[in-house]
Amino acid sequence: MKALIPVELIEKKILLIRCEKVMLDADLAELYGVETKMLVRAVKRNTDCFPPDFMIQLNKEEFESLKFHFGTSSQWGGRRYLPYAFTEQGVAMLSSVLRSKRAVQVNVEIMRTFVKLRRMLASHAQLSRKLNVLEKKYDAQFKAVFDAIRELMKPPEPKRRQIGFHREKKRG
Repeated sequence: MKALIPVELIEKKILLIRCEKVMLDADLAELYGVETKMLVRAVKRNTDCFPPDFMIQLNKEEFESLKFHFGTSSQWGGRRYLPYAFTEQGVAMLSSVLRSKRAVQVNVEIMRTFVKLRRMLASHAQLSRKLNVLEKKYDAQFKAVFDAIRELMKPPEPKRRQIGFHREKKRG
């Protein structure tokens, strides 16, 4: 069965804010196929469904940091209020508040993505624990092997080009 929305697209929209995995109101509105103001209006009509662990409103510094991190975007331009960020539980609650078939279908895809990310993080943590146990069990001759494995577990660092004019080295 083909997914309504590609998992990769949803993964890109999950952010880490205040040590929580969240999705922004504008990104969710885009996925649900509604305007952001309509999504926020539906949430405000049902505030009792969104306690603080389901939804937070970003402060000015967090919002500025996001804009700086992602570059200025027309998606966020002209907002009159700071964006809301929804935790996994808040996203689940949105489908009942929006009351549309698409909202339910999109929520299923989002929930699957959250579960997938949780499994990936758990397996990484589990591998790290096993490596620690093995490292304690064996002597120093294997330290280089364990260090190499830890290096392979690190996410790759993005390659950055140097800015400015560079002279070519003379060959010969």
